[in-house]
Amino acid sequence: MSAVKHFISDAKKKVAIDEFLSKKLEKAGYGGVEISRTPLGTHVVIYAMRPGLVIGRGGETIRELAKDLEEKFGVENPQISVSEIEVPELNAYVVASRIAAALQRGVHFRRAGFWALNQIMEAGALGAEIIISGKLRTERARYEKFKSGYLPKCGDPAMKYMRKAEVHVQLKPGIFGVKVRIMPPEAKFPDKLQIVETSVQEATGNESSEKTELKREGAE
Repeated sequence: MSAVKHFISDAKKKVAIDEFLSKKLEKAGYGGVEISRTPLGTHVVIYAMRPGLVIGRGGETIRELAKDLEEKFGVENPQISVSEIEVPELNAYVVASRIAAALQRGVHFRRAGFWALNQIMEAGALGAEIIISGKLRTERARYEKFKSGYLPKCGDPAMKYMRKAEVHVQLKPGIFGVKVRIMPPEAKFPDKLQIVETSVQEATGNESSEKTELKREGAE
């Protein structure tokens, strides 16, 4: 197998695992998964709002998940750990799932979009974008975009820090898609300057030390 086919097959497997876990752990507030290979096997980190439901009584649920990942998806020696989502409003998958659930309840798409956007920005995000697509008001499909804050689409910050998720929901007019992009508050940008404040004593101390160094150089 060539390197390109290898990466494509790995990406398809991760998408299939993500879809499987989203349906399996819907009640636990599933918020995404990270998969990495280690010398001992495969490390799987599941993010959820209610980790207890993922672990199960006596670890029963998590053992079933490990068995399913190994048998259905060919994951070698899966080692599953569960991480609790501290701020659900900053998790793109949780926000997208909430919007999809609101649309299923009959909430207008604009109301759901603006409500979710306000929740994200109030949680401290630097920027956010929500795209709801489908047969929103007419028989012809279109999309509506809700955006706020600073959200770069390319470059190192976008690749390193941006959190993305996409959820589909079946409604009477058809399938609706919900895309969410969030720039978390801990993101760092190369063009953002940091101003460090110094006290007067430190400034005078630095000036006196520079003067003594200049005197020493003159004497030499």
